[in-house]
Amino acid sequence: MLSDVEHSVNPGRHYVDRLFDPDPQKVLQGVIDMKNAVIGNNKQKANLIVLGAVPRLLYLLQQSSSSMELRTECAVVLGSLAMGTENNIKSLVDCHIIPALLQGLLSSDLIFIEACLRCLRTVFISPVTPVQLLYTDPTVIPHLMSLLSNSLRTQEYITQIFSHCCKTPEHQTILFNHGAIQNIAPLLISPSYKVRMQALKCFSVLAYENTQVSMTLVNVLVDGELLTQVFVKMMQRDQPIEMQLTAAKCLTYMCRASAIRTDDSCIVLKTLPCLVRMCSKEHLLEERVEGAETLAYLMEPDVELQRIASTTDHLVAMLADYFKYPSSVSAITDIKRLDHDLKHAHELRQAAFKLYASLGSNDEDIRKKVPSGLRLCLLM
Repeated sequence: MLSDVEHSVNPGRHYVDRLFDPDPQKVLQGVIDMKNAVIGNNKQKANLIVLGAVPRLLYLLQQSSSSMELRTECAVVLGSLAMGTENNIKSLVDCHIIPALLQGLLSSDLIFIEACLRCLRTVFISPVTPVQLLYTDPTVIPHLMSLLSNSLRTQEYITQIFSHCCKTPEHQTILFNHGAIQNIAPLLISPSYKVRMQALKCFSVLAYENTQVSMTLVNVLVDGELLTQVFVKMMQRDQPIEMQLTAAKCLTYMCRASAIRTDDSCIVLKTLPCLVRMCSKEHLLEERVEGAETLAYLMEPDVELQRIASTTDHLVAMLADYFKYPSSVSAITDIKRLDHDLKHAHELRQAAFKLYASLGSNDEDIRKKVPSGLRLCLLM
């Protein structure tokens, strides 16, 4: 144990030392106090990681002799540490937090399972975490599928983990083969918006450039309704923009995989107009980028879709607005807005060029419209 002087130099040491107290009740109280100390305090989180809190927390979490309350509180603190910087995440991963938390999922205690899943979700959504760590042990994916029915929280966290960790055709195949479609489809009508949204994102990443998944999805029924019709309902204007966009992406990917015909009404009358709508300036810059890129991908190989799009809601003229950022008005009135615009200006232009290229790729009449539209936006 360190002296009072050493504790005053680094008060975080006091929290770590309490994790080694021989009295289990004092250890539990120490973990709870640590939890309260790190909430919203990135400096304290980094400090505790440097002082070696993580290996001890993981040890306590994995000990069968630890009370379930202590193990749960350890998972909560680890989850809070993971919400800090990317360096925090790297430190946690280096301490083998992922295998420890996955082992914790074998518990029968739902509160503890949810705490482990919440922490795993936070770790896996970080860009610095190698997603392959989810697939190292072949028993993990089927076990996660079996936990989906436990609670709304397990559904939200697991589907979010899947949607972030499905990066390759191999990942798609693993999830598909372990029943992702039949297990996740019912979640699209969950009472929880978060669950519905994460389930939708799962289908988006599963269907992307995957014929097997897309061909399976068109025949899936959710509460007696075809999955494609569920996606169409999710694109309605009264739904949140994030949901409209993701549902449109699902149908776009299914169409590009030849699971849905390009002249199907759900594409021509629903998906394409939804994506064109996303390109309008009333939406956030990020939404406009995503809408334009998805629309370009949808119609790239199909002349008829290009013709329809070129005459829908003045799309060509609408794209001119993609070249207005950052605007002089935002520079004067709002520095934060200017910074945001600068970051997205390049993405906006790239998205517009992709869409122009897609619009004019197969038809001369449409191509004649595009240069005039391009000249228009470059003059602004």
